[in-house]
Amino acid sequence: MFKRNDIYSWLLAFAITQTAYSDEQNIVELDEVVVTAPLQDKVTESAVPVTVLSDEELRLKVGHSIGETLKGELGITSQSFGPGVGTPVIRGQSGPRVRVLANGIGSNDVSAISPDHATSIEPLLAERIEVLRGPATLLYGSGAIGGVVNVIDNRIQDKLPDRLLGGAFEQRFDSASDESSTVLKIEGGKSNLAYHLDGFYRDRNNLDIGGSAIDVNAAQVSDPTLNVIQNTKGYIDNSSAHAISGSAGVSLVGDPGFAGISINRLENNYGIAPDGSDAETVRIDLKQSKYDFKSEMKKPFSFTDSLRMKLGYTDYQHTEIADGEPGAFFTNKTYESRLELTHNPLGIFRGLVGFQAIASDYAAIDKSTGEAIVPQTQSQSYSVFTVEAFTIGAFASQLGVRVENTSLDPQGLSSLSYTPVSASASSLWRMNDSNSLNLAITRSQRAPQVQELLTNGFHDATRSFERGNINLQVETSYNLDLGYKFKSDWVRVQLDLFHNWAGDYIYQQRNGEFIEGVPVLESRQADATFMGYESKLVFPLIENHYGLVDLTLFSDFTRGQFVNGSDVPRMPPLRFGFQIDHIKGNWNTNLRLTRGEDQTHSGENDTATAGYLLLSLGTQYQILDLHGADVMVFAKANNLLDENIRNSTSYMRNFAPEPGRGAEIGLRVNY
Repeated sequence: MFKRNDIYSWLLAFAITQTAYSDEQNIVELDEVVVTAPLQDKVTESAVPVTVLSDEELRLKVGHSIGETLKGELGITSQSFGPGVGTPVIRGQSGPRVRVLANGIGSNDVSAISPDHATSIEPLLAERIEVLRGPATLLYGSGAIGGVVNVIDNRIQDKLPDRLLGGAFEQRFDSASDESSTVLKIEGGKSNLAYHLDGFYRDRNNLDIGGSAIDVNAAQVSDPTLNVIQNTKGYIDNSSAHAISGSAGVSLVGDPGFAGISINRLENNYGIAPDGSDAETVRIDLKQSKYDFKSEMKKPFSFTDSLRMKLGYTDYQHTEIADGEPGAFFTNKTYESRLELTHNPLGIFRGLVGFQAIASDYAAIDKSTGEAIVPQTQSQSYSVFTVEAFTIGAFASQLGVRVENTSLDPQGLSSLSYTPVSASASSLWRMNDSNSLNLAITRSQRAPQVQELLTNGFHDATRSFERGNINLQVETSYNLDLGYKFKSDWVRVQLDLFHNWAGDYIYQQRNGEFIEGVPVLESRQADATFMGYESKLVFPLIENHYGLVDLTLFSDFTRGQFVNGSDVPRMPPLRFGFQIDHIKGNWNTNLRLTRGEDQTHSGENDTATAGYLLLSLGTQYQILDLHGADVMVFAKANNLLDENIRNSTSYMRNFAPEPGRGAEIGLRVNY
């Protein structure tokens, strides 16, 4: 068996000697189309920041969760809750302000409800991940002022594959948690019929870290009653997990369009890091079944270009198991439908109109007492939206409007109703072949969610008494995005500035009270502002027979502050660093160093986090057309300095640091 030091030695040798075994290849930069964008625009034509991960880059960055997969991208971090959970944080926004989609339709789990709930979307199965910020998000839901994350796995195929039998196999190992992951995909098609099968299995032990699991002094600042009697060093106790998932999809594809259905089953069991006291050990047992229908008709009417329809039903539940006994039980059954009609150009205008409906049945109860944490609530949301694009000279612009009506009918309480209205305008000015400037203005409204309004009870996993506020009002945010791009032979520049004014901003905050020794976490509302930037400079350093070497300098920053001068809790720190990429033939290697500064603006009754240095090294080698299959071998060394990093966006930062030093190795075969 390999020892961990053997893996590190192999990995470093693998990266250092790679130039001896490869041939130089031409690098072609493709102009990607963003399928999540309103009119499926090209990346270079987007007036707002867009992030796309696919192919080899995605394989090297895939993590245990969507948040971990994206946390190295500009403006994106992960709201980790131990290694079992990682939801994306975009520009300091998380939960309901970041909508996570699977193939363009909501995941409809409860990951936006509470930070301890894992998203049901699995990055191991992703073929492509797209992240949109700004005005484009209003197509997928009101209030997504952070952005939209769309995970595309081709479960329902919209094109006929070129072979009857194809697919992929992937195997990876991560030494930080002794994690083994296996992915299998089989797909193909013939005579207008396409099919898709996929599945994965993951199993891991406790996570290795670079020091003590619990920062006792910081934890006792937030909870003076906490008595830490057990504090593991070098690993996080109760952080093991195992998950299994399977999917099947079939579609009819022809000249008029396509129509297809799919089914997915996911089971995930993961642990929550303990607080070191005599309190119970909590694990979460998650189960979800998802059924989807997707279709597109090309030119169904004389005045239209396409008609797209998506329908989804999600049956989700999870039980929080405390010391082997069932505790909090969450269930969410959701129907979601979308209809998008793209019209033919009307003069200079091209665009679409759409309708979206979501109906859900949500409840949370304490199984040990039978009391409701959140009363059973029927909710309905109906919305119409439109986006129009037009080009005048060097200016490419978009206008969008979304009107939504949301109603909630909680058992035993009066009904609640809200009507959020959102609008956006954006424009891209191509000054010349090298320079472009983009501006976007958005008014975004969000209705409060059921847990923000109605939660009232003990929550095992968060070890808190959560208290909602039924008097919450619609949240309104005015967002300004300004971006600049420059491209030449010697440098590529990207700079994005943003400023958000959020009225009646809804957030969760400890209020300093305790109920039966448990801190109270309550829903609050106040005006707030968010500002920050994302920047990147790419310098081509070398391009000769030794390969191509690029140097990337990057930085991002978000500052969240309430109008009374206090700090919005759980904001990411200032980050900056560099990455060196080397490409030669079929080899691709990168070295990345990230500096995260101290986060001292931690919010009321929360604690600051120290700065850190995160050093990683990754490499991959491709063998094309090996007996009809493409083979990729990849490896990565994470947190080489073995720092004990506390994540400022995490509720569990004082109990569950980020992973310590570890190595990942993997093999992917596409056939």
